[in-house]
Order: sequence, then structure tokens, then C-alpha cells
Amino acid sequence: MDHEGKPAAAADEVLRRLAELEQRVAELERGQAARVREPGPGDEDDDEARFWALHGLQRRLPEGAGAVLFTGVVPMPTGGQYIWQQGADTAALLDEDWSALSQQLNALGHPVRLLLLRRVLSGARTAAELQELEGLGTSGQLYHHLRPLVAAGWLRATARGQYEVPGSRVVPLLVVLSAMER
Repeated sequence: MDHEGKPAAAADEVLRRLAELEQRVAELERGQAARVREPGPGDEDDDEARFWALHGLQRRLPEGAGAVLFTGVVPMPTGGQYIWQQGADTAALLDEDWSALSQQLNALGHPVRLLLLRRVLSGARTAAELQELEGLGTSGQLYHHLRPLVAAGWLRATARGQYEVPGSRVVPLLVVLSAMER
């Protein structure tokens, strides 16, 4: 090799080694990206991952403020889904007259009414379909239980003898049920 070939060979060697390093760095970055991801609700080992919604709420609150939040995504058996999020300031909640909520809570306080709500959320829409529930009794008994659910806003009549849980009540209803001690 002559004197002019040595710098070209050295430059080629540097380029080859640089390409190898770039490849190794890319592989390391891909491996790191596979290990680093946003935490989700299924990550139970890590406090930040486990309480991802709570930590998000805390970051949005002013210092010393309190709040409650519920949210949900509910795919429906009849198609579509309900997506809902609602929050409330805890100071305002504690200052409210809770007795004004007794009608809504009372409407949920009977096993037949809970069964009716579950059936409507499962796809039953008509009074005739709801009347088929075992142990319900007469149509008068059916309407006896439907009336308080409609009055409290847990059900809505969409047409004569047809019912649905209003979209804005689907996730709140499931939150109330999931909050009960089992």
C-alpha cells in the first residue's frame, strides 16, 4: 500500500466502526423503548402505574384542594359505547344538602329495580321484555318499579313502553354499584 491508500483505509475503518456503533445504539434504543411505556390500569406492582388516574387528578388540583373523579368506557351489547368522566370539588360536595339526593339513591334501593336496570343495560328495551323477568309478577308491579327509576333519572322512556338508561347515567350507575362493599 502506498502512502495515499493509508488515509483512505483508515477513513473506511472509521466509517465501518461508526456504522456498527449506530446499529448497536439503535438496537439498544429499541430494547429500551420496549421496556419504557406509559403505565396503565393493569400495572399493579408500581404505585405510579397502579394509581395513574389518581396521580393525574392530583397534578391538576391547586395546592390544598380536594376532588373526586370517576370515569369509564362501557361497550354496550346493543352496539356503541358510553364514555364518561365526571369530577367534583370535595369542599362543594361536603357543603351540599345530601338529603336532596335521597330520591336517586332510594330508587336504587330495591333488588327488582337493580335487576331492571341491569336488564336494560344488557339490551332489553321494552316493557314486554322486562315483564318476562322471573318473579316480577304483574305488569302493575313492573310499572310500580319503573316509575321511581324514571323519576330519579336512572331510566328514560324513549317511546311508549320502551326504556333506556340515559347515556349520562350509565357510568355513574356502574360507579355507584362498584363502590358498594362486596
